[in-house]
Amino acid sequence: MAPCARTGSGRLSRGLLLLWALLGRGLCHTDVKAEGFGQEARTSPPTAIYNSTEEMYSSMAERCWEFFVHLMRNVTAPQLCEWKVISRPYSWLQSCLEDCADELKYGYPNALAEQFIFQSHYRYFQNCSAGNQVFDPPEDVLLAMIIAPICLIPFLVTVVIWRSKDGKAQP
Repeated sequence: MAPCARTGSGRLSRGLLLLWALLGRGLCHTDVKAEGFGQEARTSPPTAIYNSTEEMYSSMAERCWEFFVHLMRNVTAPQLCEWKVISRPYSWLQSCLEDCADELKYGYPNALAEQFIFQSHYRYFQNCSAGNQVFDPPEDVLLAMIIAPICLIPFLVTVVIWRSKDGKAQP
């Protein structure tokens, strides 16, 4: 089975991806063979047993991560810091983690999802901000930008009050 299916618009179908994630972990019981119509064939135990929603979410989140890594293999090193290139895989990872949590009625954001997001930053985007750092403006420019509106407000209030005191009705 192919790990991804493309639709006509080039987007991955979320339903197929969720199915792929479930089949990859054995949650859909595809390997159980029914040899008859007896009771034992209908009630065979599942191949993967999860003790909690957290374990199931962890498994599904791992599949989201694996597919994200697969998508990032197509991105070259110089493109890692270009948002136009990495926005689709990055957004897909976030969406996948959120959709899996919603499917299981598990809170989002959660610690595990944050762990995968942080891992993506550490692994792929660690050096992106080195060349594009934003600095605060010099202190004198910052003070001028703060003080100018503060001084302008009392002046404008005075003008409004002065213009409204002439007692004539304004049309």
